[in-house]
Amino acid sequence: MQDVAGRREDARPPTPWVFASPHSGTTVPPDMRPAPGLSRRSLRSAEDALVDRLIASGASRGAALLLGDVSRAYVDLNRAPDELDPDLIDGVDAGAPVSPRAAAGYGVIPRLSGDGHALNAARLTRAEADARVAAWHAPYHARLTELMQSARAAHGRAILIDWHSMPATRDAGAPRVVVGDRHGESCAPELSRRVQGLFEAEGWRTALNVPYAGGWSTQRWGRPSEGFHAVQIELDRGLYLDAGALRPGAGWARCTAGVERVIAALLAG
Repeated sequence: MQDVAGRREDARPPTPWVFASPHSGTTVPPDMRPAPGLSRRSLRSAEDALVDRLIASGASRGAALLLGDVSRAYVDLNRAPDELDPDLIDGVDAGAPVSPRAAAGYGVIPRLSGDGHALNAARLTRAEADARVAAWHAPYHARLTELMQSARAAHGRAILIDWHSMPATRDAGAPRVVVGDRHGESCAPELSRRVQGLFEAEGWRTALNVPYAGGWSTQRWGRPSEGFHAVQIELDRGLYLDAGALRPGAGWARCTAGVERVIAALLAG
């Protein structure tokens, strides 16, 4: 977990803004047993490659910046800690409710890669799954809690922007940026409208909540009546990424400049 708070730990947070990128990590701990023949590209296909670099300017403008280190293939930091998949993990009650995401293979311990391949060579024990959550998921969210509570204490409100990427599209009419506010539940409506407007001013078509309304972090911190606001942002990887090499693509400079302008306007406002 990388934590760039934009301040000394003993100082008042300079702004109410907290930026998080839970899926940009690449660390694959040695106890993961990948499925035979799983390619590096499949292993990394669900991660938000380079999103941490796209949003780095937020720290210099006063936003706290929290970056996940661990690969999403190992543990998903944007799932509830109890979103366990009985098709992958022994000891999970087969009769207990299973979230749609876990049932589809994308729980807190994923069964499938982003491109649909099996990730693991064998089933996990419940103890192994719990150990992954304790080692990586719990510390990340403990720190996010500290940052959000500190921002609200200092400013009367805390605003989480949870940054993600989505698969590239070739459909000219498809959105290039999706803003999620849990269908109006996770933030003041003017916040999600402002985020959309800033991206549209950059020439990028946007959508609200479709198909991404916000994951667990947005759900958990989207409590505007308590002074906690949360928005999820999904950026089309085709804007900035060479998906085959997982490095900056032809649009990198344009996308970075646009995202930096959006961040500057948000934090200035």
